[in-house]
Amino acid sequence: MNMHQKWDERYSDPEFAYGKDPNVFFKEWLPKFEPGAILMPADGEGRNGVYAAQLGWKVTSFDLSTEGKSKALLLAQEYGITIDYIVGDFEQINFEKEAFDAIGLVYAHFSAEMKPIFHKKLDIYLKSGGIIILEAFSKRQIDFKKQNPRVGGPDDIDMLYSTDEIRADFNNYEIIVLEEIELVLEEGKYHNGVGSVIRFVGRKK
Repeated sequence: MNMHQKWDERYSDPEFAYGKDPNVFFKEWLPKFEPGAILMPADGEGRNGVYAAQLGWKVTSFDLSTEGKSKALLLAQEYGITIDYIVGDFEQINFEKEAFDAIGLVYAHFSAEMKPIFHKKLDIYLKSGGIIILEAFSKRQIDFKKQNPRVGGPDDIDMLYSTDEIRADFNNYEIIVLEEIELVLEEGKYHNGVGSVIRFVGRKK
């Protein structure tokens, strides 16, 4: 099963895989910044993009999954807002240089070789002074998932994050928050229980 099929299958369930509520960290930090244009990679069923739009952000979401897009647009309709949602591979999607004021990266996991390339591309799309808000599973998540598969996350340790990787990939950013913490996740069916995450808020210099 390729990645497109995996996510289409997961999102074809009428229930929202990760719930309809935004990620807690994203919800905590996004309101601290003046709304502008925000890019939401790997936005899935749209819970975070829709939340940003409710705050007045102009949202561009993208994901591999057409099923994800359908549910995201339904969710947007439910809240009476609109988001722009593109389906496709990140390698094929291009935006204008410095087109966005913020980027939300919530559990956007990629292969080891793609991760730095992906982050570099995102940096090009972000304005100077722009903000990245990131939450993703840390490399320690492998151990947590062995104990409790319901907590979620990739099985490949190279797809998981470390604070050193964040510092390396976003070395031209003022670090506002960078931490690795354990927390209890309650996000729909697929993120449940104690996990280990990296949280990062950075401002592009």
